[in-house]
Amino acid sequence: QVQLQESGPGLVKPSQTLSVTCSISGDSIATERYSWAWVRQPPGKGLEWMGVIDYDGTTYYSPSLKSRTSISRDTSKNPFSLQLNSVTPADAAVQYCPLQDRYSDTNYERAAYLEVWGQGTLVTVSS
Repeated sequence: QVQLQESGPGLVKPSQTLSVTCSISGDSIATERYSWAWVRQPPGKGLEWMGVIDYDGTTYYSPSLKSRTSISRDTSKNPFSLQLNSVTPADAAVQYCPLQDRYSDTNYERAAYLEVWGQGTLVTVSS
């Protein structure tokens, strides 16, 4: 029943801010059990966990990206967003917004992903 859809700008210039949005629909997702995550996959590389936002709005970020990353959402609506400041070509990636099961692990980064993923949105960083 859960459906995820990532939306992004496609192309971002170096030093600008990347903003991507995730639309989540379906029942039984607005619960404290699930954290809403942002994950990226650069070309030729594996998945990189960026951060999550809890049901109550608390955020947790990868230490390597914390200084540039902001995750937010409107709890009354389904979308939530990621902002990544001062992007470089190394930030080019397919962005995903999977859900994570908080009950699977106390560590947010290691928490299991739900089976259903969106198709992702490719963000290219170029002048």
